[in-house]
Amino acid sequence: MRPFILAFILITSLSTIHAQLPGTKTLLPNGWTLTPAGRMLPLGDLPLNMAVSPDQSLLAVTNNGQSIQSIQLIDAQKGKLLDQVVVGKAFYGLKFADNHTLYASGGNDNWIYQMEVEDQKLVIKDTIVLAKPWPKKLSPTGLDIDVKKKRLYVTTKDDSTLYVINTSTKNIEKQIPLGTEAYTCLLSPDKKSLFVSLWGARKIGIYATNDLQELGQISVGENPNELLLSKDGKILYVANAGTNSVSVIDISTRKIIETLQTALYPDAPTGSSTNGLALSKDGETLFVANANNNCLAVFDVEEAGESRAQGFIPVGWYPTNVKVVGKKI
Repeated sequence: MRPFILAFILITSLSTIHAQLPGTKTLLPNGWTLTPAGRMLPLGDLPLNMAVSPDQSLLAVTNNGQSIQSIQLIDAQKGKLLDQVVVGKAFYGLKFADNHTLYASGGNDNWIYQMEVEDQKLVIKDTIVLAKPWPKKLSPTGLDIDVKKKRLYVTTKDDSTLYVINTSTKNIEKQIPLGTEAYTCLLSPDKKSLFVSLWGARKIGIYATNDLQELGQISVGENPNELLLSKDGKILYVANAGTNSVSVIDISTRKIIETLQTALYPDAPTGSSTNGLALSKDGETLFVANANNNCLAVFDVEEAGESRAQGFIPVGWYPTNVKVVGKKI
């Protein structure tokens, strides 16, 4: 495995924390003290997801807590907050279509925001309406985009549906019932398949994008949430929040080839809340966010099916997502 340099960590935190240098202790409201390995950049309330622009110059963050909900824009190279846009509602879904266009879930407002980056500022350009706002129960969660086909794929948790939307006309092309709450979706590198994490069913659904027919389902751990593909697109990683684990799936056979245990010690009870995934630039190291353990679990995944645990990185209170930009986490 090639050496990996830890240079910077973005901490997803539920409290207001000032910018801090490595080794600085943070006192939590519950009396516990944490000492993150990297430096901290203040974010909003319950940041659930981050998205990196294709050129890796920008990082977007969606803040989804019970106070002010917002989308933030960060200089990914300098670790500097550039802008923040307050929105009515937001939840997890976040994706750059290109270096300037960002789509974000509008949560219980039941729409998707289309934002543009102009002079390092976020500007809301449009909304794609899926339904009337709450109390209409829909609530879009994760999303992915096929830029060439001008298709936006959106999952929901309240009406358990996969929405397929034309980004030019903003029309809903198809609604596919999923039968259970969904967390997110992820396109294969060739855009021919779409993977959906079925949050409420311990399964991953697979759909063909040409006719939007279901190709099959794969049983995984409890509460599957974030999805991540290997660099070559042959392996799918699934974070399982309810079972302290990551399912490693061979795409060609649609079989689990191994299950990575992410808890702090063997046979630990459920409670790590494994919920975020990222690979190093060379694709050989997997970083896993363990929200309730306040750490990242690190695995050598150079040989598929023969992964090795490397240890843990302390990162602060309740990490909900992890991304890698060059040599920075």
